[in-house]
Amino acid sequence: MSKAARKITRADIMDMDLFGQQRGEMRKGLLPSKKLRRIAVGPDATFYFESYETMWLQVHEMLYIEKGGEDQIEDELAAYNPLIPQGHELVATLMFEIDDEARRRRVLGQLGGVEETVFLEIGGAKVMAEAERDVDRTTAEGKASSVHFLHFPLTDELIKAFKEKGTDVVLGLEHQGYAHMTRLSPESRKELSNDFA
Repeated sequence: MSKAARKITRADIMDMDLFGQQRGEMRKGLLPSKKLRRIAVGPDATFYFESYETMWLQVHEMLYIEKGGEDQIEDELAAYNPLIPQGHELVATLMFEIDDEARRRRVLGQLGGVEETVFLEIGGAKVMAEAERDVDRTTAEGKASSVHFLHFPLTDELIKAFKEKGTDVVLGLEHQGYAHMTRLSPESRKELSNDFA
């Protein structure tokens, strides 16, 4: 697997028996990268910044668990390839992780349109996230989904600033019901810099 890879193809799919044998080691091997790509913002929101490697493993996990065989492969590639950064962007899965069902229902019920309020600020320049348009993540009643897929398109100048030592990079949400932000660590910024062309 190459960090520069931008798309998973049928040729990249392992035999499921072989994957089953190596699954534990593969998951363990990706943990250091995944830890740096997991960024909590406020008490309930967690961003999981995706890469070729995280999506490659996710596709294999789905195929291994669901056992859909050859017929399942194209669906998984269609679902997860759009979440691989294409060189001038960062891509994240935003999850509101609230264990208590009643509280989750209440919080999400107040967060309609939250996906439109996510931003990345790089050295003072703010970039608003673009939500995947595959399905509306806010109901007509104003209830937000607990999962959102977001793209942060970046110019060459912003990518350069993102990589520069000492640049402040802040990830946040500015929804009236959930206004929180956090500064990315130098280690996370270094890891995410691998997503750029």
